[in-house]
Amino acid sequence: MAGIKEVAEEAGVSTATVSRALRGLHHVNQQTREKIIAAAEKLNYPLISDRQNVVGGRTNAVGVVAPYISRWYFSQVISGAEQALREAGLDLLLYNFSQMKGRERLFQHHLLKGRVDALIVISLPPTEEEFDSILSLGVPIALVGMEHAKCASIKIDDVAAAKTATQHLVNQGHKKIGLMSGRPDDPFNFSVPQDRRKGFMQALAESGLEWLPSREVHGDFTMHTASRAMDDLLARPNRPTAIFCESDEMAIGAMQALRRHGLKAPDDISIIGFDGHEMAEFSELTTIEQPVTLMGEMAAWSIMERLRKPAIDPPSLVLPTTLVVRNSTRRLTVEEQAL
Repeated sequence: MAGIKEVAEEAGVSTATVSRALRGLHHVNQQTREKIIAAAEKLNYPLISDRQNVVGGRTNAVGVVAPYISRWYFSQVISGAEQALREAGLDLLLYNFSQMKGRERLFQHHLLKGRVDALIVISLPPTEEEFDSILSLGVPIALVGMEHAKCASIKIDDVAAAKTATQHLVNQGHKKIGLMSGRPDDPFNFSVPQDRRKGFMQALAESGLEWLPSREVHGDFTMHTASRAMDDLLARPNRPTAIFCESDEMAIGAMQALRRHGLKAPDDISIIGFDGHEMAEFSELTTIEQPVTLMGEMAAWSIMERLRKPAIDPPSLVLPTTLVVRNSTRRLTVEEQAL
């Protein structure tokens, strides 16, 4: 598929000029605009079906709704989406909020109306009322990390992936396995912590292992809170021999706490994370790797395809995850398993 670079080369102009021309901005002379439109039509450039549509009727902007932008997962998804949209000459409008008031303002006051041609929502489960609000925009919508029958969705199977992570620990002879999960009073009601906890519990049950609530602590998906949560867990009696952390950042925070207490992974406690964070490799962290940037790219591609062909059904994609084994987990000896 031709991108904005190919259109620019064909027309003999810069990519910035192509972007301005296709958005109908006035500071591109008519001759250059017509040359760019001709090049785009020749290359079957996405989103361009006729001249009227190029010059007017669209904003050439895609809205991205995310509760956080500083957290690794969200920033990686946004980066993937932005790269794909930029290649197509589209602008990305980021709607970010970390407080419930911002969420209400976005969904109840129709801030998106007339401002975007499509919408990407990242891991933020809208209520039915909010879904009705965004569906009423009448634009293609792609969901990342969740699904809805009326929207395109790109996600992973968090339950199955968490089972894989936990089973890895079981296969190494661990019976006393702890869990570092998200906060139970999460105001956004994210589905990911719940799904990963569900997969963890399923793996324990299927392996016939006992679950003690005292082996669970809440790390809130940040290194700092995870480090403090690990302090709490280490202070409890009958500590686990292995821990499944629902994110790599929490796993890295847990490993930091171990070092502070004169312990290390995996000699004293095996630790496995989830995400495929770039710091996981440097920390020698065993993890479940998910294609986060690709999820953002595919969300962008799915809405661009629906802008070209509005009648097509929105796709529902489940991308694979990979268990990456490094040095933060180890197999227990027969003697250790007997303890």
